Order: sequence, then C-alpha cells, then structure tokens
Amino acid sequence: MMESLLGTTYGVFFIVTIMVMGFAAYMTGQACANTWRPAGHTVFYCLMLGLTDRFLTFALFEGELLSLTGYVIDTAVLIAIALFAYRLNRAARLVTQYPWLYERTGLLTYRERP
Repeated sequence: MMESLLGTTYGVFFIVTIMVMGFAAYMTGQACANTWRPAGHTVFYCLMLGLTDRFLTFALFEGELLSLTGYVIDTAVLIAIALFAYRLNRAARLVTQYPWLYERTGLLTYRERP
C-alpha cells in the first residue's frame, strides 16, 4: 500500500529522495541561510526539487511521474531536510557573526546575551 502512495518502491524512494535529493535539499537550506534569505525561499526551492525528484524517479526507475501523493510525500521530506539545514546554519551564522549579541543554547537554538 505504501508503495502505491509513493509511486515507487522503498529502495528507490530511499536512494533518490533521501540520499540524492536530500543532499540537494540540505545544500539548498545551507545556501539560503548563509546568504540571509528568508525561509520561504527554501520552501519554494524544495517545491522545485520535488518536481525534479519525481522526474528522476520516473526516468531512471520507471516510477509514476504524475503521482500526486508521491510528490507531496517527497516534497515534504525535502522541505523538512532543507528547513533543518536552514535553521542549523542560521543559528551558527548568527552566533559566529554576532558573538556580542547572541549565544548558542543548542544545536538549532540561540538566545540574546543578557
């Protein structure tokens, strides 16, 4: 049943979506954070990565090209990866660039210095 939702097999989903496009999503989130772009840009770019993911699944592994549920699941995974990278790099950038204003409180969090 899950394979019909994904539009492909678990192995293809893991290789194409998690490994290949997940790396691209991580780098997208990192690039947006390092260039001070808003998080909305990251989401928009991941919508485009989701289309690319569906095409690669179709072209290389004979998956369904027009699987709406497959696109939604793939894109949701890519957005989650990209937003994680965005937050990770944004927190690191703020703390590194403005050490007199912010201090690190965790992997993804920071706070203003008292």
